[in-house]
Amino acid sequence: MKKTALITGASSGIGKELAIIHAEKNGNLILVSRNRDKLNALKDQLEKKYGIRVDVIAKDLSLAGASKEVFADVQTLGIQVDYLINNAGFGLVGKFHEIQWDRHIQMINLNMVALTELTHLFLNEMVVRNNGKILNTSSTAGFIPGPLQAVYFASKAYVSSFSNAIAEELHDKNITVTTLLPGATETNFAHTSGVDKTAIYSNPASARRVAEDGYNGMMKGKLDVISVSTKSQKMQLSLVRFFPKKTLLKQTRLMQEPK
Repeated sequence: MKKTALITGASSGIGKELAIIHAEKNGNLILVSRNRDKLNALKDQLEKKYGIRVDVIAKDLSLAGASKEVFADVQTLGIQVDYLINNAGFGLVGKFHEIQWDRHIQMINLNMVALTELTHLFLNEMVVRNNGKILNTSSTAGFIPGPLQAVYFASKAYVSSFSNAIAEELHDKNITVTTLLPGATETNFAHTSGVDKTAIYSNPASARRVAEDGYNGMMKGKLDVISVSTKSQKMQLSLVRFFPKKTLLKQTRLMQEPK
């Protein structure tokens, strides 16, 4: 029986690659993002190539009530979501007080509130049938505070903590919660946030590779999946907790200043 994956942020980047990977596994899809045209183009491509069913829900998840609307749309379709992949998110580069408050709220709503609400809505159904998988896209940014991306880094720390906590709450269920922690990745996200012009993005991983790491980790029921482009980057992340915090904050700020 084909498994259905609901993927947010599915119109580009890691989300799009996750959709392609699931289609390659002969799975059905529910694709969610703001961009209906891109979703429909991806739907046509995947249905034609893999003979699967793809449903599209065009929704801005940064808006209040959008997550409940997505859930209601899925109920109307009569589809069981086997894999929930919360991938949608964005970041902004700049000093906290200089960025418009409305943009901060959009980021908080998308990166944290929508992810949490969708998890709550679909997890209840998974618990009833005692089966399901959840993949939440966090970031290696969540390991440290992020001067010049203060809200983004903090939002990803939340995603990691939240995901790990509910994974343990479900220890006696046939349900897994996996956290994907990408480092710098070649996506539209980098251009939108402005970090593509910083030292952090000097050696990004491909979106396909990150998506493969995340999807495979989800299927194996792993707790955390760190996906970075080099072994040295992974080693540096493991040493982060040993650095004096002031030194770490300064270094992070310098790496995020435009080249």
